[in-house]
Amino acid sequence: MKHPLFFLYFIILATLTNAQDINGIWKGKLVMAPGGCFPVYNIEMQIQSAGSKITGTVYHFSDSLNYVKENFEGVYKPDSNLITIKEIGIVTFKIKEDCVPCIKTYKLTYHVGGNLTKEEQLRGGWSTPTGKAMDGKTVCDPGTIILIRYEKSSFKPEVKLPEALTKRKAELVKEIRVDTGNIKIDFYDNGQVDGDTISVFANNMPVVSNKRLGAKPVSITVRIDLKKTEQEVIMVGENLGTIPPNTALMIINAGDKRYQLYLTSDEQKNAMVRFIYEKPVIVKTN
Repeated sequence: MKHPLFFLYFIILATLTNAQDINGIWKGKLVMAPGGCFPVYNIEMQIQSAGSKITGTVYHFSDSLNYVKENFEGVYKPDSNLITIKEIGIVTFKIKEDCVPCIKTYKLTYHVGGNLTKEEQLRGGWSTPTGKAMDGKTVCDPGTIILIRYEKSSFKPEVKLPEALTKRKAELVKEIRVDTGNIKIDFYDNGQVDGDTISVFANNMPVVSNKRLGAKPVSITVRIDLKKTEQEVIMVGENLGTIPPNTALMIINAGDKRYQLYLTSDEQKNAMVRFIYEKPVIVKTN
């Protein structure tokens, strides 16, 4: 009767022995499809694993002035040597105005080189669940990736908020409670089109830079981070137009609710709207 238990113990021990320690920093280059903002750019993953569960942070960047930082989670299966990593939310970014981030899923396997250096690698491919970027329009073609283990991080993003955001008062216009993960916001010039130009920040991260308001909307999407229930959107007036102050009509669509606000910004203040996420109420029916 002891032999089956001993055999089971041997299998468990072999599985744990074969499980590789993937904690740490992994770097590589990610090749995008032709026409992308950065055809080849750098990627750095900072992985923390506990058993089969994986969490961490990933940086996509061409240099310290152009980058996207995202959180991820995933699963490591030692028996099949398969590592699945899913990006779950953008923490911060600084990229060209016409670029849109892709939220990626990675399928990787662990390898050790046969040379004297015994280089450790994570190899595989990446794709986006919908095939589209965050705007729902831009195509994100899948690709391959090789990551190499490093001892420490070398990426230091340059984060500098403009004085128009840091030195002006952020005047709260309204708090809005939402029960949806995606909020669509359109900005129009309020009244006569007089050359008003705005920048927009979501949680102090730039999402619109120096856009002129007019009859066609300047549009953004705010994605709710379920770990951070409050999201702040600030409109910065970059000029006063020909008819001061800088004014904008803000149209908000959050699920089945619609809001219309009038924002004003000048050289002393910016306009802020705070969104507070609340879980939707589920009505049980008989």
